[in-house]
Amino acid sequence: MGFEELLDKVGGFGPFQLRNVALLALPRVLLPMHFLLPIFLAAVPAHRCALPGAPDNFSNQDAWLEAHLPREPDGKLSSCLRFTHPQALPNSTLWEGGQDPGEQPEGEPSTVPCPQGWEYNHSEFSSTIATEWDLVCEQKGLNKATSTFFFAGVLVGAVVYGYLSDRFGRRRLLLVAYVSSLVLSLASAASVSYIMFAITRTLTGMALAGFTIIVMPLELEWLDVRHRTVAGVLSSTFWTGGVMLLALIGYLIRDWRWLLLTVTLPCAPGILTLWWVPESARWLLTQGRVEEAHTYLLHCARLNGQPAGEDSLSREALNKVAAAERMVRRPSYLDLFRTPRLRYISLCCMVVWFGVNFSYYGVSLDVSGLGLNVYLTQLVFGAVELPSKLLVYLSVRHAGRRLTMAGTLLGAALALGFRLLVSPEIKSWSTALAVMGKAFSEAAFTTAYLFTSELYPTVLRQTGMGLTALVGRLGGSLAPLAALLDGLWLSLPKLAYGGIALLAACTALLLPETKQAQLPETIQDVERKRCVHRTVSV
Repeated sequence: MGFEELLDKVGGFGPFQLRNVALLALPRVLLPMHFLLPIFLAAVPAHRCALPGAPDNFSNQDAWLEAHLPREPDGKLSSCLRFTHPQALPNSTLWEGGQDPGEQPEGEPSTVPCPQGWEYNHSEFSSTIATEWDLVCEQKGLNKATSTFFFAGVLVGAVVYGYLSDRFGRRRLLLVAYVSSLVLSLASAASVSYIMFAITRTLTGMALAGFTIIVMPLELEWLDVRHRTVAGVLSSTFWTGGVMLLALIGYLIRDWRWLLLTVTLPCAPGILTLWWVPESARWLLTQGRVEEAHTYLLHCARLNGQPAGEDSLSREALNKVAAAERMVRRPSYLDLFRTPRLRYISLCCMVVWFGVNFSYYGVSLDVSGLGLNVYLTQLVFGAVELPSKLLVYLSVRHAGRRLTMAGTLLGAALALGFRLLVSPEIKSWSTALAVMGKAFSEAAFTTAYLFTSELYPTVLRQTGMGLTALVGRLGGSLAPLAALLDGLWLSLPKLAYGGIALLAACTALLLPETKQAQLPETIQDVERKRCVHRTVSV
């Protein structure tokens, strides 16, 4: 008897599993709030050079700024430069009352970077890390880098937590993730310098990676195969809830330190919920901890109303299951590249996942230049994820996985491409295309999880998902840095996001279709191309 048969006897889907999904909902809500937090935390409000010495009774503010600040090619006053000497303006009474413009050199007036810092518009944000440490102009790269540091931490943390959770258990490492996320986020909120913030934020990303690695297996290992897809879709709605909740919290709390505290403090009650979260019985059996597994399985049967007899849950039966689980060889990432067809699938999936993450976070973190304020934009970006999931559910059933994967990525690429053709002055069209891009990128994200899991054989499914997710996190970490390409050409970031999404869409077409296909069980099944479409007689 295997573990799946054992799970059927105690109930593979019932009140016990639903309670487990509810208890593990909090990490799923917290993750998007931290992943997308730079939208508010690192926002750059309108700013200009600090200009001390302005007359108190001077009412012509425009003339004062015109005399001190040069204009950019687009006609706006510079945010990063000021004139070395104030310029005398024609037909202006600016210098009446003893205000001396100084000696006016001939030729083009010289400019200098803001020597006395910047003044910020605090109408939308009372404080961000950009205003706290002047991460603007020549230092704007450091502002974007905080997101890259965070996602790099998530990438490293995923590897660490994956190893440790297999060795020490899911529940214990989930406690570590909660406590470390709480402590490190509090340290980030108390940062006194940019370096301290960057270090603590990177470590916070490593801590939060425990949620991404542990929560899903802890849910799935208590679910039977038939209900895992349903539970996965249900759990993904918590992410969408977190995206929308972030918009509300960001609107109510405009100071970055208090905002970071607000999205972090729910970790405290989350620690308390672990009292009711069960350890994975499958993991306990692989470790030979039969008594603990027996206790959890009895509790599962009791809550699900299953009359599990002593024979099915006897120590002897559990020992046999434990022996069978321990005999299974643990696969490695190298196993994904040992055979030709599996290597082909793995390389294609890596490109697809990189493109999905790169475009998703590129679109999600870029909320500037739209017709809505940043809070309403974030709310709309969250709300559009719900119909995106419905679109995926219908499309994969009728059009198939491969076409849905390629179509959603192509839709995201086209939305980003058309934004390049629309004039920035036409805010309504630009906003509509941005929302469409977010919808398609979210649909691609949802499809990627389903499609990839069906491409790999059972013996390598978790390993394959782990590898592609790892490459995806690399794409997510590079997406914020791509925004700095606007220094070379304003439209270059959108071109990069759309171009990578288009490449991923073309790569998805190279993968085999898995609709109505028998899922491969072994590597030999994949090599014999068993994962092919089968005609279903009506």
